[in-house]
Amino acid sequence: MQCWRGEIDYECDPVLGTLSQVRAGAVKALAVAARKRSPMLPDVPTSYEQGLPEFDCAPFYGVFVPSGTPQSVIEKLAEALDKGLSEESVQKRLADLGADIVEPGRRGPKPLADLIKSESARLMPILRAAMEK
Repeated sequence: MQCWRGEIDYECDPVLGTLSQVRAGAVKALAVAARKRSPMLPDVPTSYEQGLPEFDCAPFYGVFVPSGTPQSVIEKLAEALDKGLSEESVQKRLADLGADIVEPGRRGPKPLADLIKSESARLMPILRAAMEK
């Protein structure tokens, strides 16, 4: 983000971080950097819709444990998290906060490890190139 005299030229922020400014008209949202529109800003087109399919930087959340944690503990924790994320009240609260909850088949240690590996492979060349400048 670059600010000059209180004017923002560009900002890339999770929807919830700037939602109040967008709704107040202080900031204009140009795109949601994802394939799917945000339920919090349903009238704002996605970067994908605007011809930028590679510009997908939706945040994700995960739970990590120390290396060497017994597999039985990891499985029990993953099961408890999956159960909690499947509860209607939890889904409603997270949706109210602007979160998308992944479907059960994309939850757990293996899908999270796969996501981190694929996102690292996708983003590291960009980060390295930016750091060289």
